[in-house]
Amino acid sequence: MALPDNFDLNDFVRGTLAEDLGIGGDVTSRATIPENAHFVAQMNARQEIVVAGIEIASAFFHELDPDVAIERLVEDGTRVPARTVLLRLHGNARAMLAAERSALNTLQHLSGIATLARTYVDAIDGTGAVVIDTRKTIPGLRALEKYAVRMGGAHNHRMRLDDGVLIKDNHVAVCGGVAEAVRSAKRADTGLQVQVEVDRIEQIEPALAAGADRLLLDNMDPAKLREAVALVAGRVPLEASGGVTLETIRSIAETGVNFISVGRITQSAPAVDIGLDYSMKGR
Repeated sequence: MALPDNFDLNDFVRGTLAEDLGIGGDVTSRATIPENAHFVAQMNARQEIVVAGIEIASAFFHELDPDVAIERLVEDGTRVPARTVLLRLHGNARAMLAAERSALNTLQHLSGIATLARTYVDAIDGTGAVVIDTRKTIPGLRALEKYAVRMGGAHNHRMRLDDGVLIKDNHVAVCGGVAEAVRSAKRADTGLQVQVEVDRIEQIEPALAAGADRLLLDNMDPAKLREAVALVAGRVPLEASGGVTLETIRSIAETGVNFISVGRITQSAPAVDIGLDYSMKGR
């Protein structure tokens, strides 16, 4: 799988390593391991996961030891069982140990997002609804986190504020109403679709009459969602949002909405358990 177009792998790797190495580098490895010592190691999934970030993890080891030999055994987007070997490497021991934490942190975090995203996608299989993410991401990591979402089988919503018009409740409050906000957005002629958040059924017709291209149905229970789906009758796509959990997502999907946004797949995904297990060997 190709990494995001707007992601600079070299810059990310070097910046992350600089954060971890500081000015003095890995003083522990220098104090305990001979300069020319080598080891072989393998990175193992210790639970069932969906992999995301394996190429980035490899790049950390390459950055500190250009001669390292790496065998990648899985690709991003692959679901693997516990005890799967993800990659094998053979390189300079000091360099590998210095890169270990940055590589694992990245792979564990991104695979955690991909794994949780796949869980949500699987929960609504067969309904026709699509799981999408939000902008609830860690600052500086959005491109990578949204990449991980795609590896988990979900879809991306807006990447940034400039690639979609989404009128939320605070916009509506400032403008004086849903219809007023939508009309203002349409007059702005951004060339983008106008989506507006509604949290009451009575806001739907005014939003559509004003020209809304898509509706975000916020914090509506399944009964209200079914009512909204029937009222809209396919005129525009509908997105359900707000408090979606694994326990509720299927009942939401079965109402007939087109999309379900789940902030927690990026905001609250736990890191998965991946380890680097090695044995020292000389050349």
